[in-house]
Amino acid sequence: MTTLIESLLPIFQRDLDKLAEEIKLYPTENALWVISDAIKNPGGNLCLHLCGNLQHYIGAVLGQMDYQRNRDAEFADKKVPREKLIAEISKTKAALTNVLPGLTEAQLAAVYPQDVFGKPMTTQFFLLHLSAHLSYHLGQVNYHRRLLKS
Repeated sequence: MTTLIESLLPIFQRDLDKLAEEIKLYPTENALWVISDAIKNPGGNLCLHLCGNLQHYIGAVLGQMDYQRNRDAEFADKKVPREKLIAEISKTKAALTNVLPGLTEAQLAAVYPQDVFGKPMTTQFFLLHLSAHLSYHLGQVNYHRRLLKS
């Protein structure tokens, strides 16, 4: 029987690889930061947000890794070089690869150690949420990038 982590880790890795690919496909570094009336979160900020989110909730909280999240900066920073975004994706992928396989069934079934939504949830539930959150914003990055070509 495949465990939750054996199923989730390849999905996280796949989606982070796709995020890196999307960032590389932007025609220019400036395009990563284009906003409009309808689109307030450009691809660069979504990338920073996804990396901060996963490094915090999985790396720092579950893995006790040394990471300090600055959520406001994830949306406020602009003009971060493309290579720095790619490096953040690599650090995020490494954090997940280091932490997730070490989680036990008991940890997955236990209440997630931080209050996130104002009510208790299991770690496995929150990991599923984090995977869906990554996928949701990855789709936004793809759509943002493609809109710039029209």
